[in-house]
Amino acid sequence: MSSQTRVDLTVDGRRATITFHTEGGLNVMSMAVLERLGQVVEELAGHAEVRFCTLRAEGKVFIAGANIKEMAGYSPEDAKHLCVRGNAVMDALAGLPCVTVAAVHGAALGGGCEIALACDFRVAAPAAKIGLPETNLGLIPGWGGIGRIAKIVGPQRARRLVFGGVPIKAEDALKCGLVDEVVQAPDEIGAAIDTLFKSVIRGGPRAIGLAKRVLLGGDEPEAFRECFAGDEAREGMGAFLEKRAARWTEE
Repeated sequence: MSSQTRVDLTVDGRRATITFHTEGGLNVMSMAVLERLGQVVEELAGHAEVRFCTLRAEGKVFIAGANIKEMAGYSPEDAKHLCVRGNAVMDALAGLPCVTVAAVHGAALGGGCEIALACDFRVAAPAAKIGLPETNLGLIPGWGGIGRIAKIVGPQRARRLVFGGVPIKAEDALKCGLVDEVVQAPDEIGAAIDTLFKSVIRGGPRAIGLAKRVLLGGDEPEAFRECFAGDEAREGMGAFLEKRAARWTEE
């Protein structure tokens, strides 16, 4: 019998990594694992120095989905609690001020797909499959995935993916915008993520956090006002006028 999926956080300067791994089994999202992910996200939010976080997994899959054996015994109220808590955790993940990227080396299904959707970017290996197969079980995605996938690929494409519940291959996911990049081999994901990190490092960390908030429906005029309430905008505009790099770009 496999052990429960673990969720670990490591922080190395401006970069962090959240890792899912299961000794002797597949990564699966039980209620306990969801709670642990919530704790990890909350801990990461307290690391103001972190600018970039990779969500990765060890084993054959990214995350195979939810613990169906556990869910089969749920009452309607149990199910609602799981949905409410899952939405809160995914919203917290999506709302992190740092840039997040899901490194999808294998299947990302159900809850695994919803975790990837809550990230800012998704980089996939050729063999990866991603999808929301819940309707095949008489269920629906319950952690905000329906709304997120519709915003990413459009409502009509989302209908086909959610109603049919058939996972799609990495290349098809790239074509519809569900993933941002497909590398040629799994061991190239790290290099692709490094390149992605370098492409966003020019942006001020506070500005990126505020931009993320607006993308999630936040008040743009208020966020713009907040830019002028700290030192970052003064540094950025000063660096521009002085024809130098802003201090946050320095390693």
